[in-house]
Amino acid sequence: MTSPIALLSVSDKTGLVEFAHALHIEFGFEFISSGGTATALLNVGLPVIKVADYTGSPEILGGRVKTLHPRIHGGILARKDIPQDQVDLEQHHIRSFDLVVVNLYPFEETVAHSSSTLNDIIEQIDIGGPAMVRAAAKNFAHLTVLCHPQQYTEYLKELRQWGTASLDFRQHCALTAFRHTAAYDSAISGYLETFSRETASYTLTGHPQQVLRYGENPHQSAVWYHTGTQASGWSAATQLQGKELSYNNLLDLDAARSLMAEFTVDAEPAVAILKHTNPCGVALGESLIDAYQKAFHADSISAFGGIVALNQSIDIPTANALINTFLECVVAPDCTLEARQILQSKPNLRVLLLPEFTHKLEHQVKAIAGGFLVQSTDQIPEDQSQWQIVTEIKPTVRQMKELRFAWRVCKKVKSNAIVISQDLTTIGIGAGQMNRVASVKIALEQAGDKGNGGVLASDGFFPFDDSVRVAATHGIKAIIQPGGSLRDKDSILAANELGITMILTGVRHFLH
Repeated sequence: MTSPIALLSVSDKTGLVEFAHALHIEFGFEFISSGGTATALLNVGLPVIKVADYTGSPEILGGRVKTLHPRIHGGILARKDIPQDQVDLEQHHIRSFDLVVVNLYPFEETVAHSSSTLNDIIEQIDIGGPAMVRAAAKNFAHLTVLCHPQQYTEYLKELRQWGTASLDFRQHCALTAFRHTAAYDSAISGYLETFSRETASYTLTGHPQQVLRYGENPHQSAVWYHTGTQASGWSAATQLQGKELSYNNLLDLDAARSLMAEFTVDAEPAVAILKHTNPCGVALGESLIDAYQKAFHADSISAFGGIVALNQSIDIPTANALINTFLECVVAPDCTLEARQILQSKPNLRVLLLPEFTHKLEHQVKAIAGGFLVQSTDQIPEDQSQWQIVTEIKPTVRQMKELRFAWRVCKKVKSNAIVISQDLTTIGIGAGQMNRVASVKIALEQAGDKGNGGVLASDGFFPFDDSVRVAATHGIKAIIQPGGSLRDKDSILAANELGITMILTGVRHFLH
């Protein structure tokens, strides 16, 4: 009886030697391999036939061509139940493979390295690898294809239990293989699209991170996927304690991350508390505990059950304050050992460490019926030199700092968005209303007497002067807004009449 034979060609050699050793010792496998894979197996004394020796054709073009040969692909694609296939194999001295183990050149990892040149990246576009993976996946009825080291244990389990891999297992591996090559091609096309202005097809590929308990509501299923081959964003965060993250937690956390990214460049401690992806309290402070207390008291009712994001390492005073109310999640770049011990008194509180809040998202994708929308993210650099002071009264230095703070927060509030701040703390937020005056009134009502002397930020322009006049009745002294309305002049005239300073940024920040 002919020994089973495996074709091995992997870039990721994790667990390869141990796997091959088990295949040879327990099941008598022989191996055909090339390059570094062959060297790794030969170094531990395993029997390996080099691809070049098997095909009779040397590797050429610096290794670009080595497995693209009929003796390789004939052995992968041969059907054991087709007599003519067997005749062809015998005539051309081709062995039929039982197992194909291939993973692909590290294209995404190479792109991720800042030192990689364009030539380095192009050379990591695998040709023979995807051809072998796809061929083996197509022929899953007659062989098994493995493209991840995590599959090695399951394959050995199949052999030990049944003597061969079951059809169900082989079919599942084929599905995994096609997903693997699809993700690989997507990464390549996505990279090359960065050099093109052409509107082309858009492919989104993700890898399962976690099956969530449910989606926004208990009757909705949900799965968390991560993109890329390396952990990044929330998949790279460390959860110190607490229950599993939910769908809603992740949405709120990412809204908190996006908001906190506005303040990572500042030396000042910053804290944001969010509910349903909208901030309910944001503040800068002289210390982290000062910033937290200011943000919490900005809207302590809404803070209950909220998400807290902090731009500095959690210390003892802040940890003691955090455990005094019910919170869903807390995220910070770090947390001292003493603070961790304090937070552990609330075991259900999810505490996460995310060292990098400014994770760069190139695009945002939203599903609609029959398709989806893709847009570049709202990451335009803030250029204060382009702001126009359009009123007779000019802002003071203190007001300018306050206006900049309110403008940053307003960018992250759902439209129509209004933010009122005082002492670098949000004291009133109007979000998601159908008209801007309603948002203004909600924010002013929340601010109450604290709004007197404060500043107001609006994510969109004022189509009429009514918002300016309502703000003036509550003591607002400075306004920042994009401008661009046909009636900008009316708002400017009203501001001059009412003693309010106004800045037009020239940039709109709608958030739907």
